[in-house]
Order: sequence, then C-alpha cells, then structure tokens
Amino acid sequence: MESANQDINLNSPNKGLLADAMTDVPVDNAARSAAPEGLTLAEEEELRSELAKVEEEIGTLRQVLAAKERHCGELKRKLGLTPLDGLKQNLSKSWHDVQVSNAYVKTSEKLGEWNDKVTQSDLYLSASSTLEDWNEKLTQSEAYKKTQETLSQAGQKTSAALSNVGSVISRKLGDMRAHSISHSLSSYSIRHSISMPAMRNSATFKSFEDRVGTIKNRVVGSRENSTDGLHSPSGAGDKSPQDNAPF
Repeated sequence: MESANQDINLNSPNKGLLADAMTDVPVDNAARSAAPEGLTLAEEEELRSELAKVEEEIGTLRQVLAAKERHCGELKRKLGLTPLDGLKQNLSKSWHDVQVSNAYVKTSEKLGEWNDKVTQSDLYLSASSTLEDWNEKLTQSEAYKKTQETLSQAGQKTSAALSNVGSVISRKLGDMRAHSISHSLSSYSIRHSISMPAMRNSATFKSFEDRVGTIKNRVVGSRENSTDGLHSPSGAGDKSPQDNAPF
C-alpha cells in the first residue's frame, strides 16, 4: 500500500500483502487432525480455507476503514469542522432516519387513527356537550357575574391607587428637588455674605483700595489744576505788581 489514504481493492492480486503484517496464529495439528463429527477431511480443509480468506478480508477492511477515517479527519480539519458539528450532523441524520422509518410512520398512523376514533366516539361527544352546557350555565349564573364585576372593580381600584401613589411620589420628588435648589442658593448667599467682610479686611483688598484712592486723587487734582489755569488770565490784573515781584 503506497499511502494510508489510498483505496484498497479487495480484488487486487496484491491484497495478500496486507496479511503479511498480521501476526501468525499457531495452529494445533492435533486439533486439525480430529475432524468435526459429520465432516470429512476435505470438507474441513475447504471450510478452513474459506475461514482464512474471510479473516483476511476482515483485516483488510479494518485497514481500509482506519485509512478512510484518517482521511475523513484531515478533510474535516481543513474545512474547520469540529467534533460538535459532526455530532449535530449525526443526530440530525439519525432523527431523519427515525422519521422516515417504517416503525415511526406506522406509529404516527396508528396514533392518528386512535385520535379520530376517540374524537368521533359517542362518549367523547357526550362529554364535550356536557362540558359546554356546564360552561354556558356557569357564565350565565348570577354568582359568576357578581364575581366578574367584583374583580373588575377591584382591578380599577388597584389601578387608581397605583396612579395616586405614582403622583404622590412624583410630587415628593419635585419638592425634594426644589428644596435642594433653594438650599444650595441660600448656602451660596451665606457663604458670599460671610466672605465679603473677610475679603475687605484682607491686606490685598486694602492695598488695592489704596491704589484706587491714589489714582482718584491724582485725577481730581489734575482737573483742579487745569481749572485754575483757565481762570488765571482774568484775575491777573486784579493783583498788585508786588505779588508778581521776584523773591
């Protein structure tokens, strides 16, 4: 055999080469000399020869099967098929075989016949008619109507109660949210009022205030000086010459 995946022909003249690898089984000459009762030596030899051929074919088939299984595994590995996929495929095929089997078909037909017989029997029809009468009487009774009305009213009350609970919860959440916002604003105003005196008393704020005051005084002084300069020509003739005398 050239390859493990190569098909083996049982009719090939080289099929005897596969049997060379098999272990020879010793044969007891004494057992062979004693022919079974009712068989001649020639018939025994013929049967033993046929048995050897069958055993040789069985060994050959086992080797062929092993080679085919290896080749099948390689093909599945190349295709990316897992053992789980093979199991699903086998189960699906087995179920299909069961459905198309004669036993399954006959069983389905028998069950269908039994169902038809039961549904068409007088006992079944009488029981169905009786149940329908009881159902009609029950639904038309006063107790059933009162029970249905009571359940309907209870359902409406339950729905209204749940709606009221939802409204109350929504209103409470709104109040809590508004209270939280007002609390945040009041806390901010308190912190702001507390921080303003502290900021005014700080050295940085006083230094900034002094600088602003100095700039303001300079601006006011420059304005006054410019105003005095504008009025000085009209008042220069009123003063005595002594005022303009040098020191």
